[in-house]
Amino acid sequence: MARIEQIASVPLFEGLPKDQQQDIAAIALDRKFTRGQTVFAEGQPADGFYVVLSGRVKIFKLSSEGKEQILHLFGPGEPFGEVPVFEGRHFPAHAVTLEDSHTCFIPRQAFVDLIKSNPSLAINMLAVLSRRLRRFTDLVEDLSLKEVPGRLAAHLLYLNQGTESAQEVKLDIPKNLLAAMLGTIPETLSRILSRMAQQGLIESDGPRIRITDRKGLQELAEGMRRLA
Repeated sequence: MARIEQIASVPLFEGLPKDQQQDIAAIALDRKFTRGQTVFAEGQPADGFYVVLSGRVKIFKLSSEGKEQILHLFGPGEPFGEVPVFEGRHFPAHAVTLEDSHTCFIPRQAFVDLIKSNPSLAINMLAVLSRRLRRFTDLVEDLSLKEVPGRLAAHLLYLNQGTESAQEVKLDIPKNLLAAMLGTIPETLSRILSRMAQQGLIESDGPRIRITDRKGLQELAEGMRRLA
C-alpha cells in the first residue's frame, strides 16, 4: 500500500483533505518491530508518535516490584504515544509489541509545524484523545472501585459496543494479557468466566462469548450484583 493510502486509512487522518494527507505522508517514517520488541520506554524523550499499520502494541507501567499494569492495547489504525509529544516531554509508560508490527512514525516537530498551518489536524487529534481519556478514566475507576468480576463484566460490555451483534463478544487477546489489564491473574479470570456462565450471564466458547443476560451483566459491572 502506498504511503498516502496508509495515511488515508488511519481514522485520525481519514477525514482530512487530500493535500493534508499528502503533507503527513511526506513526514511519516516506516518503523517495523519484531514481536516483543520495545518501541519506547518510560522516561524516554517523546520525539514523535506512532500509528499502528499492522500488528499490536501494548502500553504498560511497571511497579517498583516489577508488576505490570497494562494501560492500553493498540491495533491497526490506532495512534499511540501522542500525548507527551504535545507536551514536549517524556513518554510516561512503556510500549512493547505483542506481535510483529509495522508502524508509521510521525516526528514531533514536523507534525507540530503542520498543525500550526492546518488546525483541522488538531481537531481530529482532540477527538481521538477525548475518547481515549474517557476509556482511561473508566479503567482507573474499575481498578480502584470494582472487584474483578465487575471489571470483567464492564470490559465485556465495552467490547460489545464495537460489534455488529447485540450479544457476541470476541476476546482477541490471550487471557494472560486480559488478566493483566484487569489487574488479576489468568486463573482467577478463568474461574470468574466459569461462574458467569454457571449463573446464566454468558455462554463461553473459547475466545467467543455470548452475552445471555445483559441486564445481569450490567448490574454486575455497576456493583449492584455479586457473583455467588
